Amino acid sequence: MSADTVLRDAWSRIPSPGTADTAFERFTGKRMERILATVVAIGSAVLGTQAMFAAVGSMSAGSSAVHVVLLVIVYIPLIAMLVACVIGRGVRLTSGAFAVVYLVALAIWPLTVGAGDHRAINQPWIFFLVNVGVAAAMLAFPVRIQMIWAICVPLVYGYVRLVEGEFTGSFWTSTAFDVSFTLILGVVILSLGWMFRSVAAGVDDARGRAVASYAGAAAAAAAEEERVAMAALMHDSVLAALIAAERADTDRARDLAVAMAREALTRLANTEAAVAHEGSDEPVGTAQIVIEMRRALSELGADAIVEERGSAGLVPGRVARAVVLAGRQAIGNAVTHAHGRGLHLIVEGRDDEGLTVTVTDAGDGFDLDAIGEDRLGIRASIVARMAGVAGTATIDSDDGGTTVVLGWMRE
Repeated sequence: MSADTVLRDAWSRIPSPGTADTAFERFTGKRMERILATVVAIGSAVLGTQAMFAAVGSMSAGSSAVHVVLLVIVYIPLIAMLVACVIGRGVRLTSGAFAVVYLVALAIWPLTVGAGDHRAINQPWIFFLVNVGVAAAMLAFPVRIQMIWAICVPLVYGYVRLVEGEFTGSFWTSTAFDVSFTLILGVVILSLGWMFRSVAAGVDDARGRAVASYAGAAAAAAAEEERVAMAALMHDSVLAALIAAERADTDRARDLAVAMAREALTRLANTEAAVAHEGSDEPVGTAQIVIEMRRALSELGADAIVEERGSAGLVPGRVARAVVLAGRQAIGNAVTHAHGRGLHLIVEGRDDEGLTVTVTDAGDGFDLDAIGEDRLGIRASIVARMAGVAGTATIDSDDGGTTVVLGWMRE
């Protein structure tokens, strides 16, 4: 494989603006979610172990069967959440399940204690999992629901604890301290999660903008390289061969003109082959073509009305490139010769069947038939380019302005 082929293949893999892989763009956010899940798994495992020891100790003093069942019901989703956080799959589902199950278990806790347990001074084992429930909500739910969980879980625990102590004075003081502590800690957990996610989202957004900017520069460089290569080829080879053929008046001059023409045709064919294989032919949406038209206007410093009509669809990549390059040429002509007066662009999609791009200006117009044969801005860059992808290009110009209509329909 030649160096040119390798370079062309690498160049074709550069994503067009707005089409960078979202998985790559969200890389930091996904890594941050993985870090949060790992940290929550470690903390939850520690608190879960403490709660388990407390539960075993309370059962050694005597517990009802309902108490044991509640313990199993709480720990099954807790263990599932820990496993999911470690392997990095199903984190939202298992965390949400534990958050809901724990809140329900906490609410029905008074039904599981015996008559002699309700005045126990020691904290019940379920208290150790209050902030684990908040952390699970942080992994599973949107921010608003997270805040609701961070407030409701400590308050439910406080109410349950007061019910257990029959609202006696000694329980009010200790319960108020416990509720305030868990409430503050829960808010801190949610704040840290929100902060880290916001930072990761900012990094991803900055990366996305950088990739889009680089891709735009790469696309503009590729278009400029194609234009320069084609112009050099046409002026240096094709036109020179035509001039030599016109001026040939001897057999030797004719032989030289034929040789020049043969070489020019070979170079032209090679250039066309390179252009035909440049970039991906993956379908491109009409919205992306509108973005490219706006970028062309911005690069040329022109103001214009840009409309998007019809039904958005997809067209082959080679067609999209031809339309964009031809449209850029039409815009450039309008800016150069009509000074951008009344510049108006309309991109009309027809689902996946085709599209039409119309570029209109309010300049003085021109006579298409009067353009010299050596002027290739319209013939090569617009008409021939659209014909190369089985498209159409019509140009109407008079004293009231110029209208260029680029069209392509699927056969």
